[in-house]
Amino acid sequence: MAMMAGGSVVVPANRGRAGARGGVVDEDDKLVFETSKGVEPIMSFDDMGIKDDLLRGIYNYGYEKPSAIQQRAVVPIIRGRDVIAQAQSGTGKTSMIALTVCQVVDTQSREVQALILSPTRELATQTEKTILALGNFINIQAHACVGGKSVGEDIRRLENGVHVVSGTPGRVCDMIKRRTLRTRAIKMLVLVVLISATLPNEILEMTSKFMTDPVRILVKRDELTLEGIKQFFVAVEREEWKFDTLCDLYDTLTITQAVIFCNTKRKVDWLTEKMRSNNFTVSSMHGDMPQKERDAIMQEFRAGDTRVLITTDVWARGLDVQQANTLFHLVSLVINYDLPNNRELYIHRIGRSGRFGRKGVAINFVKNDDIKILRDIEQYYSTQIDEMPMNVADLI
Repeated sequence: MAMMAGGSVVVPANRGRAGARGGVVDEDDKLVFETSKGVEPIMSFDDMGIKDDLLRGIYNYGYEKPSAIQQRAVVPIIRGRDVIAQAQSGTGKTSMIALTVCQVVDTQSREVQALILSPTRELATQTEKTILALGNFINIQAHACVGGKSVGEDIRRLENGVHVVSGTPGRVCDMIKRRTLRTRAIKMLVLVVLISATLPNEILEMTSKFMTDPVRILVKRDELTLEGIKQFFVAVEREEWKFDTLCDLYDTLTITQAVIFCNTKRKVDWLTEKMRSNNFTVSSMHGDMPQKERDAIMQEFRAGDTRVLITTDVWARGLDVQQANTLFHLVSLVINYDLPNNRELYIHRIGRSGRFGRKGVAINFVKNDDIKILRDIEQYYSTQIDEMPMNVADLI
């Protein structure tokens, strides 16, 4: 599956099977995902029928008005409809899930009533944190069940009773098999999947097996711009020239906090070691690192102890954070040391730098044979990527 847009498949429990194929066929004979008829945006949280104490949590968290996907998806989910909601990175899907879960859960009953499955540990943990933050005034109990953490702690928390579990499939299945995670009271299942704007036929076939007449909501690519993110490229004839270019940019990176993307874990480790051996302070993260180490690195970055983070796409895909009081308002510069392997990943990466209208800068290192890929990205997103100016530091 391609990974431009995050999709949330929301299924109220105890549903029978019915058709979920929704779309029209394009010239390549592919089903194109489209929004269901009759989906109307609701422009204010106050008009969504949300309980008062949850509204307090939403406004206290810093939200003022719903994002495009929230305007369209929150009410159908709250009303108990099956929903397929798809939108770009950084458009409020995690908080949409969090607030709908908080709305439907009965906090008087200490049983698991909502289960959210995510593809990465970081996203599952961030979803838990967002639920706890938004549900601060309704005393909601949520727990993240993810690999790399203590099984004993999961068992203890689940047996004490929680309302919501946010987890990754392996650990969640383990807890269900142990009968520690009881599913009898679950009334909402959320699958957080990563899919492209053209929904592959196999995904549509799969959803038809467990969804009943779903509401389909798509915030289209051409409705989401890269506005506010200045994009540049630096021409490097050969791979080995990238390192010198990065060293020249180091002082610019540390004005703010920067994320540098490489395409492989090996490249992340190599670049980190090479930067450090040249007396540059950097940290790094990728999927092969133990969970505790990944958590510690994220904590350092959040605290500002680390200003430059070198990483793979696990970081781009795994975290979905919107508000200025969360981690990524710190990041106003993204460097693609390697251009991403597919164009959908491009917006995932640089979408970290300009969320909800905040400004950001993205710099792409482009070898001679990468020019075609860069032009393809430009055309795909109807954007412009200019050569990097000398005064790039002034733009951050």
